[in-house]
Amino acid sequence: MGDLIRRLAAAALLLAALLPSRTQGAESFDPAEVVAASEAAVGELVGDYTLVDRHGASLPLAELRSRPLVVSIVYTSCSSVCPPTTQRIIEAVEEARRVFGAQQFSVLTLGFDARNDTPARLDAFAKTQRIPEADWRLASADAATLRRLLADVGFSYRAAAGGFEHITQTTILDAEGRVYRHIYGDDFPIQMLLEPLKDLIYGTSLRGITREGLIDRIKFICTTYNPATGAYEFDYAIGFGIVLGGLSLILTGIVILRLWLGNRRPVGRCRDEV
Repeated sequence: MGDLIRRLAAAALLLAALLPSRTQGAESFDPAEVVAASEAAVGELVGDYTLVDRHGASLPLAELRSRPLVVSIVYTSCSSVCPPTTQRIIEAVEEARRVFGAQQFSVLTLGFDARNDTPARLDAFAKTQRIPEADWRLASADAATLRRLLADVGFSYRAAAGGFEHITQTTILDAEGRVYRHIYGDDFPIQMLLEPLKDLIYGTSLRGITREGLIDRIKFICTTYNPATGAYEFDYAIGFGIVLGGLSLILTGIVILRLWLGNRRPVGRCRDEV
């Protein structure tokens, strides 16, 4: 049921996301086809493509693995949805880093206009949008590489008068480079980005019974969204409940063990009396 609700919400947001990127006189995308292509990419492994970053240096996507990656897909000459989407992602990333830590995930702004998204244009976009320097890369690639990469993540776009018609889509990749979740629109609720990051950072990796794994599991359970403050918080009530529940189980086990030991009888030999 939760997955169905998420997909229906995604479809509604997708329709809204397509509207601002339409070019006058151009035939619009079919939202059903676009969402189908986007959602079909979930679970797929993105190829090991090599991009060119804002400084003109090569950036293999393989270098960005081992942690979740937030991929914001824009073109730098966009004057409609790309700037507000970028600002919303900045807000969400700041909150995610406050909650999860600055080193838990990385961010990539991908310019999909192969002709115009040069390193200089990417650098200017970063400065205009005031994109944080720390762990946030901006990059593009040649047309062939971009076509394959955007197909891997299910991103729909096409050239139109004055720019591109495209879906407003932010994609989250897991630590292995697989598509984990899409976020649609330029004004999405911040928790739509934080919840999948929370899953990837705390909830889905099998770490075994280690101190670090146990701490991460507790953080996963106890970090909740507070709609009153609009922020994620550590719910100490849940934490105390977990601790008390654990102590109760331990005490119950001790009582059962002592009762079992107390009811044991030594087994001796039976001798017949003569």
